[in-house]
Amino acid sequence: MIDARVTPGRFIAVVGPSGVGKDSVMEALVAARPELVRVRRVITRASGAGGEDFDGISPALFAARAAGGDFALHWQAHGLFYGIPREVHQVLARGQDALANLSRGMLGQAHRAFPTLQVLHITARPEVLADRLAARGREGRGDIARRLARAAPPFPDGLRVSEIDNSGRLDRAVAAALAALYPAKV
Repeated sequence: MIDARVTPGRFIAVVGPSGVGKDSVMEALVAARPELVRVRRVITRASGAGGEDFDGISPALFAARAAGGDFALHWQAHGLFYGIPREVHQVLARGQDALANLSRGMLGQAHRAFPTLQVLHITARPEVLADRLAARGREGRGDIARRLARAAPPFPDGLRVSEIDNSGRLDRAVAAALAALYPAKV
């Protein structure tokens, strides 16, 4: 049962291009604000694949769980399926903020599913992104150049979006994100 006296928490969607440091920013935000709940996504890739903490499952199990209503949101990108477990609604109902790495293309759906949606758009200068992507060793320079040349789609109307530059030191990006999410009351 939802307590009407509790202000619902915010669903904080973290978006940005590959290599921008979304996971690093999210990890540091949770370290700075332990009450902030980081949503563990369900992804159709092997659990040992590295990167973020996630629950890896098969495409067949993902499809069954999606059909059973196990996800508050789910989508396909880059040949994989991603899901936000529906239990996030319980976190928000308790008044806690929940933080999740989300596909920019899902923001319209996320806004409908989570009226308290706030977006952290993590950015970095193109040369910084190129260097980070090259350091991963997953793509060649040509692929990286094509990735960086793609224009990002516009944000849906009506969203609260805070842009956070993560071109430099992580602590500066985290401080900017914390200030955007938890402004000091004067």
